[in-house]
Amino acid sequence: MSKLYTPLLFILLLAGTTAAQDMQRARQTIDTLASPYFHGRGYILDGDAKAANYIRDRCKQMGLKPLGNSYCQTFSFPVNRITETPQLEIDGKKLAAGKDFVARASSPSGSGKAAILVLDSLTLTNAATAKKFFFQNFKGKGIVYRQQDAKAIGQLPQPYQQKLQQAEVHVILQPKALLTTVAHKTESTPVLEVLISAWPANAKSIKYSIISSLKPNHQAKNVIGFVEGSARPDSFLVFTAHYDHLGGQGKDVYFPGANDNASGTAMLLELAEHYTKPENKPKYSMAFIAFAAEEAGLLGSFYYVQNPLFPLRNIRFLVNLDLLGTGGDGLMVVNGQVHKQEFTLLDSINKTNGFLPQIKSRGKAANSDHYPFSEQGVPAFFFYTLGGTAAYHNTQDFASQLPLTKFTEVFRLITSFAENLQQ
Repeated sequence: MSKLYTPLLFILLLAGTTAAQDMQRARQTIDTLASPYFHGRGYILDGDAKAANYIRDRCKQMGLKPLGNSYCQTFSFPVNRITETPQLEIDGKKLAAGKDFVARASSPSGSGKAAILVLDSLTLTNAATAKKFFFQNFKGKGIVYRQQDAKAIGQLPQPYQQKLQQAEVHVILQPKALLTTVAHKTESTPVLEVLISAWPANAKSIKYSIISSLKPNHQAKNVIGFVEGSARPDSFLVFTAHYDHLGGQGKDVYFPGANDNASGTAMLLELAEHYTKPENKPKYSMAFIAFAAEEAGLLGSFYYVQNPLFPLRNIRFLVNLDLLGTGGDGLMVVNGQVHKQEFTLLDSINKTNGFLPQIKSRGKAANSDHYPFSEQGVPAFFFYTLGGTAAYHNTQDFASQLPLTKFTEVFRLITSFAENLQQ
């Protein structure tokens, strides 16, 4: 046992001292991708296309090779877009789009004035109250309810559901943050999401405007490059990160996506820069994949798995990088409880070198781009950092508030892990 342990310990100690990366360059990458020019790396103002081109150009500059004749893999999907900045007034007081409210991503176009009808918890729990509420004429009305009641509303009898669709507009009161998503279709009724703190007591009426457009075949691009291995070029270690985010709502509102996931994209590019240097030539080939449309339902990674550029069985291990802008409370490893041997190795590297205060593990989760690979039997981890910032899927996830507390340490952990996987 001692003959096996001693070389491993030497490797763990050595690996922690050899890897380095450029924090100034990493911060610049995050600043760039989260800047207004990329407009949330979404589906208006060419945000995601600009980001794909930026990453492609970085791949060329650092000397990554394309897999085939292009760095890009193109696919398409439908997406509903809020193309103009939404407008909202409550009892004559104008609210700030992106700060006080947003339009739901799936909203259709709509505008006008509406009298307020509050759908409260009593209506949802008392049959007599519900009957009286739904007996009203909903034409020209704005139905207002709390986010925590949305599930119960969705379980109302079908006639009540149909009656709700007759309203002019729905307003959902959010308790803490304005979270949005990417929508593939358009709903029948306009929906505005408003912070409870911005909603006045006893509101009587609203005036609103939403302009949206369904794009049935939006073109998106995965960006892929690789470094050929010196000893086992047909075996791959794969690093992935999604570069897309939620885009914007008109020209005045955008979701910067610094932590989610300019941070992971920056780490991906730092790893690529590292392995393109002659002194860091890997034994296995290293593939670097920047996925599009993760926020739209892991579409880029699902497309890649269905159309791989080399056999999936050739992947020794995959590490997916998302939400890497913090780290003060450590690192979470999704699939850590699935691939126990690799997690033990990772945890040993961390404890030997003191990179992070802790590494925690989870089981399977369909929460990022590792998942389509895992479902095809590819061994994969998903790393995300813990602690630091709570900004997520809102307009506050900008670069200047991102601490990058353990960015360098996570980089060194990853390169040390990759070094050991190639032994």
